[in-house]
Amino acid sequence: MEVKPTQRLFNVGQRPDELTLKPRGDKPWHRLRPPFTRRHWLAWRGVYNPKSLRRERRLLDKRPLWWGLGLGGLLVVTPFMSEQMINIAAIFCIFSAINVIWTLIVGAAGIFSLATMAVVGICGYAAAAANVYLGVPWPLMMPVGAVVGLVFGLFLALPSTRLDGLYYALLTLGIAEICRVSITQIKALAPNNSSINNVDSFIPAAWHLQRPGLLVGFAAAFLLLLAALLVFRLVNSERLGLLLQSAREDEAFSEAIGIDYRAARWWVFVLASCALGAIGAFYAMFYRSISLAVFSLDQLLLLFAMIVIGGLGRSEGAVLGTAVVVLIDKGLIGLGPLRIIIVTAVMIVVALFARDGLTGIKAQFRGFRNRKKSERRAARTEKGGEVMPEEATEIADKQLVYRRLFDKRLRDSLKALITPELIAEHRAKPLGQHTDALDRLLNYFRREEMPDKYGILRVGPLTSCSYRVIALSGRAGHPPRVVDDKLYPTLNEAFHAVFLLRVNDLLAS
Repeated sequence: MEVKPTQRLFNVGQRPDELTLKPRGDKPWHRLRPPFTRRHWLAWRGVYNPKSLRRERRLLDKRPLWWGLGLGGLLVVTPFMSEQMINIAAIFCIFSAINVIWTLIVGAAGIFSLATMAVVGICGYAAAAANVYLGVPWPLMMPVGAVVGLVFGLFLALPSTRLDGLYYALLTLGIAEICRVSITQIKALAPNNSSINNVDSFIPAAWHLQRPGLLVGFAAAFLLLLAALLVFRLVNSERLGLLLQSAREDEAFSEAIGIDYRAARWWVFVLASCALGAIGAFYAMFYRSISLAVFSLDQLLLLFAMIVIGGLGRSEGAVLGTAVVVLIDKGLIGLGPLRIIIVTAVMIVVALFARDGLTGIKAQFRGFRNRKKSERRAARTEKGGEVMPEEATEIADKQLVYRRLFDKRLRDSLKALITPELIAEHRAKPLGQHTDALDRLLNYFRREEMPDKYGILRVGPLTSCSYRVIALSGRAGHPPRVVDDKLYPTLNEAFHAVFLLRVNDLLAS
């Protein structure tokens, strides 16, 4: 009875960081997709193991695994932490959700908006007012915030088609300040020191500021972060995100081929504003109140520091940067204003030494390591050898460098075999048995690559034909080129002409 191998994870060769599956050939390959998307959760690709020559599936993108380990570890560890750390974990999830959506606006849409906290604040105030003054129950507060965010996003998206870069950033910063002043002046909306208190919450009133309530708040904030990540995935990895990626490469080319990247940016901005509105309503429910602190410039600069430290344009950068800043700002609160100086120092260090934030350090280190390896390899090459120094740094497959090194040494040894006697031997007898030196030279010529390899073309009828030397293109559909116009009456003379051309090429290499 044959025992079929079971699927398992194992290491391939000397590369333990690559995860592969050993599939069973009698079963179909099913890959799960996230809802409403065409992409898969994990990027498995079918490959052959060069050692065992067996079919395998290699995991090309391991980021979903790191997301699962990180978020799963946070979910498991948080219930065993102190009450202060549980609250910090909940705050981390809330601000991570805000930064993930902000990254969608700044990174994917390419709109440098500084009105992120203004959208959160306005929608939080609207949802809190609907609950306190109109009696809207707390389960409907997030839909109210999302609708207000949608309307506010439409208002902010209109000038984004006319302004760009610094001008739009200054405009949104001014709008955020106008929102703060407006809330201050509307006494009927926030009579108690410009804040709305006693907002209903998903946390029972008896559990407020108690450990069970903190755990419920963390669980809800964790679900909010997962929802923000799902929105980022649905927008950035699908059609809208792909359209914007092409626009980031070349806007003129994208517009020439019919891509309306301005409309795509507009849609991403509106959808992100709607998501920020829902987060604003959650913010009011979580704290049971909302105040002008949400509009403060200090809060906006902390969010900006989170994005810079983590890395712009990547969801993992937004979450990692938020974790660093929240741990410093909330975990070291006993240091007072010194913790803001620490955040500033960390941001400056990251900006100086990491091009793409903390999440880009790995790629930056790999590029630096490969560049140094190539430079050392290039320093050992010779002019006229296997690889020129300026060329070695650009070769990704380093096996090509070693192959050229072997070929260069082989050519040097063959050049010493070329003598007038060897050429006369080939002229007298192009085909048949030869001496060892001539056989070695001919075998090297026969192993040459197909592009620009010499061949013989017969010209005329079979009874009175002549021969011409040609060079093959090595590409399907491309005809060979004629080397010269000389015709050779016999096939042996044509063979010897090809031999002489190859000898000249070898001596000139």
